[in-house]
Amino acid sequence: MRVPRLLAISDPGAAPGPQWQRWCEALGAAGIDGLQVRQKACTDRDLLALAAAARDASPRPRTLLVNARPDIARAARADGVQLPASGLPVAAVRRAFGTTLLIGRSTHSVDEVWQARAQGADFVIFGPVFETPSKAGWIPARGISALSVAVTCGLPVLAIGGIDQHNAQSIVDSGAWGVAAIRWFQDPAAGQPAFAALLRSWGES
Repeated sequence: MRVPRLLAISDPGAAPGPQWQRWCEALGAAGIDGLQVRQKACTDRDLLALAAAARDASPRPRTLLVNARPDIARAARADGVQLPASGLPVAAVRRAFGTTLLIGRSTHSVDEVWQARAQGADFVIFGPVFETPSKAGWIPARGISALSVAVTCGLPVLAIGGIDQHNAQSIVDSGAWGVAAIRWFQDPAAGQPAFAALLRSWGES
């Protein structure tokens, strides 16, 4: 199990079916190596169906995560679970699933990053780094300077929030392990040149 460099997060409107299957395959074809299935409003059955379809897509992202639900991650043969900042305790999930699941934690402050490390997380998502509509009026942008501090925790840190082809290189320069996003990965084929350039910056093909 490997922490991805490029982590696509599913759109809130995603539903099981051919369109979902095509998107998962397009992610893999564009070199995007991670997918987080994050659907807060759907049924458990649909969440499992989305994750299972992503697992079976060909080509597909190498690392598959399910948001908040380690049980569904296991049932779908996913690689790991992404725990929200206010979600299940990392330590409790680790006790229940051992090292069979990659465990990530979403964080919004440097203190939360260090707490996630102390609790046994494998990696964290940190942000929002830049202004983003999804966090407007809720969580202010943390900025590159805070990200640069967060990456000193010793865990792989994926930056999130307002990241696109115009500012992604600053994420690499900060020392972050990778990038997570919803909007930027919605059209994988269109973004493929930028994704390839990012991977080259990290010394990966």
